[in-house]
Amino acid sequence: MPSSVVRYEVDERRVATVTVDRPPVNALDRETREHLLATFDLVQARSDVRAVVLTADGPVFCAGADIKEKQALNAGDAEARRAERLTRETFFAVLDSAKPVVAAVGGAALGAGFVLAACCDVIVAADDAFFGMPEIDVGQGGGASFLRRILPAPKVRRMVLTGERVPAAELYRLGAVEECVPRERLLPAASALAAVMAAKSPAAVRAIRSSFGAVDALPLRDGFRLEQNYTAELSGTADAEEARRAFLEKRPAEFAGSEPLSGQPRGDRL
Repeated sequence: MPSSVVRYEVDERRVATVTVDRPPVNALDRETREHLLATFDLVQARSDVRAVVLTADGPVFCAGADIKEKQALNAGDAEARRAERLTRETFFAVLDSAKPVVAAVGGAALGAGFVLAACCDVIVAADDAFFGMPEIDVGQGGGASFLRRILPAPKVRRMVLTGERVPAAELYRLGAVEECVPRERLLPAASALAAVMAAKSPAAVRAIRSSFGAVDALPLRDGFRLEQNYTAELSGTADAEEARRAFLEKRPAEFAGSEPLSGQPRGDRL
């Protein structure tokens, strides 16, 4: 679906770069969410894509939900419910990806923009980036459950209850941001990281990434047992055989991309 607000391109390293472009601040309205969802569907279906970078044009990554649009909706009516469903599906399109997603964040990532970044596997931020949950300042809330995946609970409570803005350097210190780089290095750094992931066995990446949510929800013993099950099934794939052969022959592995493990969820979106 062609779009003026969301575009993507695929490079020779099998990395797709998905870019939001809705000036002036890349606020998420229904059209932008629909195109994000459609774009992730397209990228998910492409066999030549093995990792994704999610970024935005302009000085702002994403200032959050479009408040003017939300103000026009009547809470509880059919349109509002559809908008809420679309919001959920947009976040989970990233969170449930079968392929790793790296966020490249420059400038402000606020509210839904922060949540969108938090749904990615890794956040690479520019040194001018900052993050916040300002919904409380307009009498709203939401998103804390996503942020608890990457931040300690007390920090999430503070951000949600105060609306304060936190610089990328502080989130880097807390481990929520994986790399904090000068603005001119943002996209190259995020793309390089995604390329490393794209070079790994597609079968292994799919299995490992799909295990994250389940492992997090299980006790340690059960979580590790699940990981052992994934490892045992992976060991019989063509990708695993190629990885072992390449290691012994001291050469880079060339993965054709084994089929997903039987019985493991693939997800219907990236």
